[in-house]
Amino acid sequence: MSYELRPHTADVAVAATGADLGEAFAAAADGLAAATCDEIPGTGERFSLTVRAEGLEALLFDYLDQLIYERDVRGVLPVANEASVREDDGEWVIEASARGVPFADVTARDVKAVTYSEMRVEETDEGWEAYVVLDV
Repeated sequence: MSYELRPHTADVAVAATGADLGEAFAAAADGLAAATCDEIPGTGERFSLTVRAEGLEALLFDYLDQLIYERDVRGVLPVANEASVREDDGEWVIEASARGVPFADVTARDVKAVTYSEMRVEETDEGWEAYVVLDV
């Protein structure tokens, strides 16, 4: 599982990979954290979340959007993301957790939102790839 931040016109893109969908989505979430903060301390408590959507791109969007919501409500940076993705009765479901590092412990940049611009989730010979553009 890995991610790479890529420059994007006035934004930042995250290209993430994983052996399965959960790893690729968790890597995209780690990319979101990296776009927000350069150094991540070991503080914070884990929290869990579940998100459902009709398609994989919608699930990735809603998952990262939920992490931004949790960031804003809890006042923490979600890091060390873990996730599993499954299809359930015609719907995609992600069950995930993250460690919420208190903002007092980091110097963070503002990532405003997730976008659908150029978003893709694709299966490859090596596993899964996810690509998402973040509005900064």
